[in-house]
Amino acid sequence: MIVLALLVLGAVAALVASLQSYLKARRIARGEDVAEEEEFVPSEGGCCGNHLTCEHDSLLAAVSPEIVYYDDEELDRYRGVTAGGYTERQVEEFREILLSLDDDDVPGWVRSLQLRGIEFPETLRPELYLIVVEHRDYHAIVGRHEAEPTL
Repeated sequence: MIVLALLVLGAVAALVASLQSYLKARRIARGEDVAEEEEFVPSEGGCCGNHLTCEHDSLLAAVSPEIVYYDDEELDRYRGVTAGGYTERQVEEFREILLSLDDDDVPGWVRSLQLRGIEFPETLRPELYLIVVEHRDYHAIVGRHEAEPTL
């Protein structure tokens, strides 16, 4: 009986935490709740290590208000097109740019698209997430090895 009560209590706590996280993310996306954080200067090409995920790798536009173009000015014509409203030819145009970018530039490019009012094609998102996750995992492994003392 006690085990069942603990399981129910744990499930409720997880549900509440997930709901709070979701609501905060929505407030941040709408620009209502942007927490002030200390400004940091990442190490050369890396992160400061003070955040759960590296801001350099973040896909959220709220991380940086600066619009940077990646030789993709032609994509501005898609401003206002919904994520599911692209033709296959248009998706291919995004894919060509995505695959031509250095992995380090992909999160910044996606943030730039968001800031410019351009929705990333829905059908291309799995490829985007794969690139970003692999990039984060690689840097997490490299960062761990760099932090290990050498004998």
